[in-house]
Amino acid sequence: MSRKKQSQNVPAQKKSIWMQITVIIILIAFAAYFIFSSILNTPKQVNPDLEKAMNNKTAYSFVRQGDVSFTNSKGEFLKRIDVEIADDNSKRELGLMFRDKMEEDQGMLFLFDREDMQSFWMKNTILPLDIIYVNSKMEIVKIYRNAEPYSETSLPSGKPSQYVVEVNGGYCDKFGIKEGDKIVWRRE
Repeated sequence: MSRKKQSQNVPAQKKSIWMQITVIIILIAFAAYFIFSSILNTPKQVNPDLEKAMNNKTAYSFVRQGDVSFTNSKGEFLKRIDVEIADDNSKRELGLMFRDKMEEDQGMLFLFDREDMQSFWMKNTILPLDIIYVNSKMEIVKIYRNAEPYSETSLPSGKPSQYVVEVNGGYCDKFGIKEGDKIVWRRE
């Protein structure tokens, strides 16, 4: 008789163990959910200018900080523009995003600490742009003409570049600026 009682309790014991395992798995799942959701919802550091522009969808006003002159490969003057200068990560990240207008003789000059492969995109950029990659010798190594607004397609330099100039789309064709030409820039 005692054997019969023991054998009847075995299924009850197995059921109890499985219930405990199930409860533990559920508790682990809830704990993991709360840990991961708190990690994913942790605020990231955002460039305040970029955050303001994204929230307000405001266009910035142009602020002249220097100029860039374009010359042909022989050093003969082609054209000059006023530029804003993007010389740190937050300014380079913002670039010309959200600008709804820019005069023909205006642009942006991006300065990098060293010559390296560069790549830009047109995310949140309203205006079509010519993107001009320039090496450390001030030679234009790559031009993307009329880059498509809002595109997230990567536009790589193809060759190491230390400077990037952005102007209104069509500018390079209008003034005959091509790869192999040069720039001279100065900061005010």
